[in-house]
Order: sequence, then structure tokens, then C-alpha cells
Amino acid sequence: MALRLSISPHGPASSTAISTCRPAACGRFPALVGGSAASQKRSLMTGSEMRGVTAVRSGSLETTSVGAEAVTGQVTEVTKDSFWPIVKAAGDKVVVLDMYTQWCGPCKVMAPKFQEMSEKNLDVVFLKLDCNQDNRPLAKELGIKVVPTFKILKDGKVVKEVTGAKIDELAHAIETVKSS
Repeated sequence: MALRLSISPHGPASSTAISTCRPAACGRFPALVGGSAASQKRSLMTGSEMRGVTAVRSGSLETTSVGAEAVTGQVTEVTKDSFWPIVKAAGDKVVVLDMYTQWCGPCKVMAPKFQEMSEKNLDVVFLKLDCNQDNRPLAKELGIKVVPTFKILKDGKVVKEVTGAKIDELAHAIETVKSS
């Protein structure tokens, strides 16, 4: 699905298909500079496994936020502080980062598909970063210009990027990096 959105303060987008949201295009999206996912402590695991685990509800999907542990088989919510330690903990595993915002329509479409990918690719670490004000320094460091943006890392370095709601392109990029 190839989709595109042009955000203009002068009227509607020229295309009806939506692939990316460009928050820097105008000042109409205050959600980028404020707000964060509501989180609460929950009993997801027992005993020593509970250390550092927080359930995070973002929209209708639930993900897990884990302190500096690279978890596979699920999507882990990260922040500017937890991202690099988790990437380092992943070692030689491929890491895929979904950079999204709460208000982005294409991001909401991709979220359940990204979750499914994480459940099928048990040799890959799947992360997501809400590009709100708190995480803006990391988003800038990684060079985000549109959401959703997917960064694929190997050995701690970004090796591929996919922008927009392009699940097939993302799947191909992940397989390419895994086989390299």
C-alpha cells in the first residue's frame, strides 16, 4: 500500500491516500510536543521476572516497556533513556524501531501489523518510540522527518529505514538485514 499525505495550513492534502505524517510541516499538531502513553504497573510476570517491567497501553494495543533488556516475540516501548541500552543488550540481533506519534493515522494502521511481525520473527527485537516532547532528542538524533518511520539496526547501527505505512517493504527490509 503506497500512501502519501501532504500537510498544509492552506487546505487539504492533494492525495487521498495517506502514508506518512509530517509533524514539522506546520504547527497544527501540538501532540508532538506534549503528551505521552499512559502507563501503569501490572503483574505481567512472576518473581524475579517482574524487575523493571511496565505495561504500556498505547491506543488499543498493549506493549511492554522493559529496562535495558532486549525481548523478542513482542513489541517493547522505549524512551530516549532506554533505547540505546536495549539496542546494546540486543547484541548481534536485528533491532527494528517503530517511530510513531499518538495522533498519526498511518501509525495506528501499522501498529497491529508491527505487533504481528514481532510474534513471527522471534530472532528480531521490535521496539517502538512515541515521538513526543520527552523523546524528541532521540527522534532528532535518529533523523526522523515523518511518522511512521522504521529504523532497522544491526550491531548498534542503523542499516535500513522504511518510511510510511508500507508493511511489505518493511518485511522485505527486515529479511534483507537478517540475511546479510
